[in-house]
Amino acid sequence: MSVDLQPDQFQYEYEEHGRRWPFVLLALVLTFLVVAGSSVLWLEHQINPPGNAGPKVVVTVDKGMSTSDIAALLQREGIISSAQIFKYYAKLTGLGSIEAGTYTLEKHSDLSKVSKTLEAGAAKAEDDKITIPEGLTLAKIAQLVGDQLPGRSADKFLEVAKSGTVRSQYQPPGASLEGFILPETYFVAKTDDETAVLKKMVDAFDQLAGQLDVSGAAARNHVTPYQVIIVASIVEREALIDADRSKVARVIYNRLDAKMQLQMDSTVLYAIGKDGKSNVTLDDRKINSPYNTFIAPGLPPGPISQPGRKSLEGAAAPAAGDWLYFVTTDTSGASSFTANYNQFLKDVAVCQSKGLC
Repeated sequence: MSVDLQPDQFQYEYEEHGRRWPFVLLALVLTFLVVAGSSVLWLEHQINPPGNAGPKVVVTVDKGMSTSDIAALLQREGIISSAQIFKYYAKLTGLGSIEAGTYTLEKHSDLSKVSKTLEAGAAKAEDDKITIPEGLTLAKIAQLVGDQLPGRSADKFLEVAKSGTVRSQYQPPGASLEGFILPETYFVAKTDDETAVLKKMVDAFDQLAGQLDVSGAAARNHVTPYQVIIVASIVEREALIDADRSKVARVIYNRLDAKMQLQMDSTVLYAIGKDGKSNVTLDDRKINSPYNTFIAPGLPPGPISQPGRKSLEGAAAPAAGDWLYFVTTDTSGASSFTANYNQFLKDVAVCQSKGLC
């Protein structure tokens, strides 16, 4: 059915629509501005959070960490609110490569301040430098503190370590800080005393243990988080190359599951106070000590060294295998792994023939 509009009616409809259109357009523009304004405000709060910055946080950037890894670390520690925004910000501002090392940052920091601190580099952010190699005992680390950090003493460092003033979140009541210092290069302010230095090292360990989900690894391997660290400390002293670390960890877990003695020379050396390069004699293996795994069942009561990242990774995620024995058979430091004792004896003969054991 068609409808004929009279000229006056057509003019009325046209004028009504004509008057409405500017209001519709204005409403759309205002809506866009509100949404855009909210987005800009949200983005501004991500880049420059309102209010004062929070407490200081020490983070460790490990070698090989990508911008994504670092962004995730900063978000996890509460320094930034969005790892994704930080990655975009870093790309747009041309943030260069970030030097491995420790950095002191603040929670809820603006991205420009975080970027400047990271871009300055760890070596420029702090004053004194100390490098902790993998596999050292707490006593030897104390010696390094006394030797490498002017104005600090080994005795004071050990005193603080034994006092309980600084603790790891993975440290059981009554346990020492043995095993809870992350081997790494640290840059510390000249005003940092032995307590501050120790806290920086233990915080770095806790940070890495959290990244590796040591608690979850403990549940998967039917041990406690502390025992994962003990395993890692043995791996650090037993494995000579990184490729073998997860395999050595598997041997340890397999022997524990089979109720076998671990029979690890590294634990005997710790018991008698010798380093990992010393040879173990038959008499050494008879020493009466809970750290002598040739006599005492299960794991030793505590870590025997400070495990590095690779050893912690191996203990947290051991390789799949039924191995119960291993021995070095190659001049590269690589070991042969087997579940067969007779094959192990053959591997030992190879080790001896090459003068490796």
